[in-house]
Amino acid sequence: MSGHVTAPAAALADELPTWVTLLRAPNPGPMTLDGTNTWVLRAPSADRAVVVDPGPADEGHLNRIAAHGPIGLILITHGHPDHTEGAARLSELLGGVRVLAVDPAHTIGGEPLTEAGEHLGGFGLEIRLLSTPGHTADSVCFLVEHGDEQAVLTGDTILGRGTTVVAHPDGHLGDYLASLELLSAYRGIPALPGHGPALADCAAAADFYLAHRRARLDQVRAAVAAGARTPADVVAAVYADVDRSLWWAAEWSVRAQLEYLGVDPGESAPGVSGLEHM
Repeated sequence: MSGHVTAPAAALADELPTWVTLLRAPNPGPMTLDGTNTWVLRAPSADRAVVVDPGPADEGHLNRIAAHGPIGLILITHGHPDHTEGAARLSELLGGVRVLAVDPAHTIGGEPLTEAGEHLGGFGLEIRLLSTPGHTADSVCFLVEHGDEQAVLTGDTILGRGTTVVAHPDGHLGDYLASLELLSAYRGIPALPGHGPALADCAAAADFYLAHRRARLDQVRAAVAAGARTPADVVAAVYADVDRSLWWAAEWSVRAQLEYLGVDPGESAPGVSGLEHM
């Protein structure tokens, strides 16, 4: 049986690339782990850096990011508030720096990100957009290269610890599985996630997530066959090892699993601000 995962999905990275700095937002919690990871990328001798996921609207955190300036570009992995809430204020602090995201609502001073494989101006870094919907419809990752070093910034598609929720109805399990298949090609390349520690191997983490999701689907099939009739019934059967205070988050993933299996998941769970992992 597939139990609730709280450990890293792959070995931890021994160290970050020299051109990567992690600034962790002060918003820890059961749904954000240690806090939102803001990544600052600066190629050696480059005049400007790139920021990925500014995080919440915490003035102290945003000032810490700004202190790593000059900054030429802000990138967003997906639109959950714990990743985007501070973006407009950070852009303002930096004199109107562009913010690029899939969702036009989070895009400032440029066009929304639209094309998988798109190459973004990286100020001495090669940055390529990877379209990875599933956690949310607008989720993307970024493959970043400098010299012979690479890293994949995974947002909440792959976390540094535990597994992520498929945020039904915006998130879609079929899309998520396809995104994990895509990320499984990046073998031996570190994953820099939206929460938790950096992982040594993006592909190994993706492989683990795929196996976990498929095991969960088997559990959901068995629960339905045994008579579970509602998402709440399935959560009680499949996520019994999860603290009950998190069952509402598990229900999001269960609704996505039922939809994927062709079972009517019923009415959508009520929207909840913030980021939930399961």
